Amino acid sequence: MHLRSWLAGLAVVLSLAASPAHAAVCMNTSMTLDAIVEAINATKGCAAALKLFTDCAFGASGDVQLGEAVEKKCEADFLSGLKGAQKKTYAGELGRCDRKYRNESGTMYRSFTAFCRAEVSQRYSQKALKAGLKAR
Repeated sequence: MHLRSWLAGLAVVLSLAASPAHAAVCMNTSMTLDAIVEAINATKGCAAALKLFTDCAFGASGDVQLGEAVEKKCEADFLSGLKGAQKKTYAGELGRCDRKYRNESGTMYRSFTAFCRAEVSQRYSQKALKAGLKAR
């Protein structure tokens, strides 16, 4: 009987440890996934959004939501200015990120994919901002 109780307790602890809904220590405070997404959305620009993502990453599938927030933040700098062929190239680079780890199992590979996509978006943002500064 004692062994069953111990195993049940262990199962609860392991399931809680694997849950992406738990908080992460980010910006010296305990933050939920939703709070980190809100913080990314509130950053002033793509570079700051990516840095926050890097600092607050879970290293698991929860990073997909964080990465999507970074992509959205970065795309605000360049997506509307891309022509058809440029949009295809951008989509192709994102697709390469998706394909890179598609045959791997484990939540850390979802994190790797999210970082790859966010970094592609950041590169496009940097190019657009640099081009905009030169045009002034």
